[in-house]
Amino acid sequence: MRIAITGANGQLGQALQRQLGPTHDLILLGHADLELGSPACVAQLAATGADVVIHPAAYTNVDGCARDPELAFRVNGLGTQYVALACRELGAPLVYISTNEVFGGAATSPYFEYDCAAPINAYGRSKWAGEQAVRELLDRFYIVRVAWLFGGERNFVRTILRLAAERERLALVADEVGSPTYAPDVAAGIAQLIETPFYGTYHLVNSGHCSRYDFAAEIVRQAGFRTALDPIRLADYKRDSVVPPFTPLANLAAAALGIHMRPWQAALAEYIAAIQQGVLSGRSTL
Repeated sequence: MRIAITGANGQLGQALQRQLGPTHDLILLGHADLELGSPACVAQLAATGADVVIHPAAYTNVDGCARDPELAFRVNGLGTQYVALACRELGAPLVYISTNEVFGGAATSPYFEYDCAAPINAYGRSKWAGEQAVRELLDRFYIVRVAWLFGGERNFVRTILRLAAERERLALVADEVGSPTYAPDVAAGIAQLIETPFYGTYHLVNSGHCSRYDFAAEIVRQAGFRTALDPIRLADYKRDSVVPPFTPLANLAAAALGIHMRPWQAALAEYIAAIQQGVLSGRSTL
């Protein structure tokens, strides 16, 4: 298949390249190739002649979205609308990458695929707008929600590794809970999904969930650091955006198709080993 990937230079875009490149003809679209958020995006994407479009490109700076919600909506909402319109012209299914932050975080158990969305911040609202545009405009689509993504050069895991190497103590939020997710595992799941006609909404996250504090503790433990961690509350961590406190995702729909995601701890171990061996950046950062 000819597969167009937006945001091809991001951590999920790069994982998709590694997963799909050996068996498919990839059309890689970065910022310079696609005016996401502009109507021109429709013609630019339609001109690729893609059989499938995978759309991870987004404005993902959550605090930046809070500061400029109009930009967030233009890129994540309208931008996705334009991508969906291009898919209509192409007659191609769309894989839209969404987020756990479409949920409000008031639940006490992981969210299923068709639980009611209730985003509480600008980022979540803009990604929910994208979901609605996909559902309104297309008959063939896979909406794939991910969370707490790691696997590239910039993410929570990398930040904790860097800080743990520099400091003796770190303060981490203990009452924000989510689903750590390894980008290569998401890419593998998407590779399986696009071979099926089972369109709909999916949660592709590694199994299990934890707090930011527990996530950091496991990172430090696996990397062999002795850095002390102090738990703090979300209320004590000042930032521009409001954060949904509990947004683990349950993988029910993909599991029904035989797409199972391993525990996040196992995925983390593979990622840290790759960093230590210099596989990801060409040199070890630990």
